Amino acid sequence: MIVVSDTTPIHYLILIQKESILPALFAEIVIPAAVIVEMTHPNAPEPVRSWAESPPEWVTVMSGKEEILSRITGLGRGETSAIAIAIELEADGLLTDDRKAIREAVNNGLSVLTTFALLELASRKGLVDFGSVIGELSNTSFHFPPDEIVEEFLRRNQ
Repeated sequence: MIVVSDTTPIHYLILIQKESILPALFAEIVIPAAVIVEMTHPNAPEPVRSWAESPPEWVTVMSGKEEILSRITGLGRGETSAIAIAIELEADGLLTDDRKAIREAVNNGLSVLTTFALLELASRKGLVDFGSVIGELSNTSFHFPPDEIVEEFLRRNQ
């Protein structure tokens, strides 16, 4: 199973030290070069910058093809690149939390996993305790979905 990640999911997995769930869940993890650039920005948290400066061997970094990139408008470079690469690779999933990116991905026939859905999948596989990782995530600047959605995730993962 191939997944392509934009910045937010990998950024927050790194901050809560759960990025290792990715190779446990997926055969191939692709991160756009544009996302690596975002992650190495001086304003990014040090753990994120450090990780992005030397990604683990289970990560493939690549750039999207211009003819696909040019078809996607209205998104940041990271989201645009992630969607373009997912289309190009016929990836099994796109990891993103950006609402506009989710709409664009779905319109292009891609399956999307948000950070919450990714953590729920990891919990179901016994890789993390969902309630605990949500607690850890709450100690970051992560923008949580509305309370009723969080409550539904927590209810499903008790």
